[in-house]
Amino acid sequence: MSEFKLLIKQEHATYYLKDETTTEVLYGGAAGGGKTSYGCLWLIEQSQKYPESRWLMGRSKLKTLKETTLNTFFDEAKKLGLTDQFTFNSQSNIIYWNNGSQIILKDLFLYPSDPEFDSLGSLEITGAFIDECNQITYKAWQIVKSRIRYKLKDFGLIPKQLGTCNPAKNWTYREFYKPNKEGTIKEYRKFVQALPTDNPFLPQSYLDSLLELDNSSKQRLYYGNWDYDDNPYALFDYSDILNIFTNEFVEPTNQMYLTADIAYEGSDLFVIGIWDGLILRKIVAIDKIDETMVSKKIHDLRIENSVPLSNVVYDADGLKRFVRHSAESGYLYGANEFHNNGRPIKIEGKLENFFNLKAQCYYELAEQVKNNKIYIQDKKYREQIIEELEQICKLPLTDDGKIRLEKKDDLKERLRRSPDFADMMMMRMFFELKQDNYDIIW
Repeated sequence: MSEFKLLIKQEHATYYLKDETTTEVLYGGAAGGGKTSYGCLWLIEQSQKYPESRWLMGRSKLKTLKETTLNTFFDEAKKLGLTDQFTFNSQSNIIYWNNGSQIILKDLFLYPSDPEFDSLGSLEITGAFIDECNQITYKAWQIVKSRIRYKLKDFGLIPKQLGTCNPAKNWTYREFYKPNKEGTIKEYRKFVQALPTDNPFLPQSYLDSLLELDNSSKQRLYYGNWDYDDNPYALFDYSDILNIFTNEFVEPTNQMYLTADIAYEGSDLFVIGIWDGLILRKIVAIDKIDETMVSKKIHDLRIENSVPLSNVVYDADGLKRFVRHSAESGYLYGANEFHNNGRPIKIEGKLENFFNLKAQCYYELAEQVKNNKIYIQDKKYREQIIEELEQICKLPLTDDGKIRLEKKDDLKERLRRSPDFADMMMMRMFFELKQDNYDIIW
């Protein structure tokens, strides 16, 4: 793309889009870095360079794509004097170039009616540009890449997929930003961060407006700090989460508790927490364990750490009947079963407006974290805990006014694992809510 006047960071991305090893490029990571313009310029160049090629321009929603990305495409084509070289069919949502190339506009939202993106099944493309790719799922990203095969041999190309986005704590963070920062990014992937200060064409007034944003938005959009999130439905603030690992001032009570999130699905971890008051002293995470050994493992850790049986709570949902019976008749008889969809605990004789016990306990945990009441002494799983707590989200209120959490399947889609550490911590709030409230109804 030497014929275009590119920013330095855009030139870096172009190098990777032309090499022989990179197949996925993520560009951006802040506001004002020329993300959408760059993606459109790349599609323009590729469509012109390879007659009768076929490219994808995608975004989460087609309506937004046509109102934003497509208009940027028209603007860039006009600057280059190419508006007479193509036509756009608003019915088929395809840009037809005079040389036979096509750019196909695609809606990449994960619709419940098409969870496997079967609508893309017959698609064959030469390459893809996905704008604001943080707004699509990782599966959508992968499915699009699997469709890049059209005339690659004819053109002597390898698959190339370009994504642009602002910082987000989802798969873009996990698959690109974090590995790049740690030096562990896969060879076929590249991340190029472009900050607003990298763009000399931005007016100072725009930069000033970014600096006037709230701290979270300013950190993300001006400084390109991916460790901040602006999700209005997030239950935990990032700064508050970090504090739980340095709150050494939290006083021990010598009242020991054990909370256990039991892995009853193959992909989950069996996670146990040992607490002294609200100090999480020890975390034990087990990848695989025989179901018949669950209650014995909890029992052994309980005895080792002097935890009264009445101060033990374990996730009883989905356990095999014989395991539950084993707990009731042996090691854990008298311990507390935790049912996520159980009725909320009455506070001062009144039911709070939560949909279930899990939502109530997570809200209590968020309050304790916000007020710096919790200290995690065992920092072995620090990164996992941070990632999981950041992703716990509430849902907008519905007509019944009940406070709900996001469905676990949606959360697992973002994390690509179950939030086992967060759930273990959440269950500790059972005892905080239970104090002087003995009318628990399941």
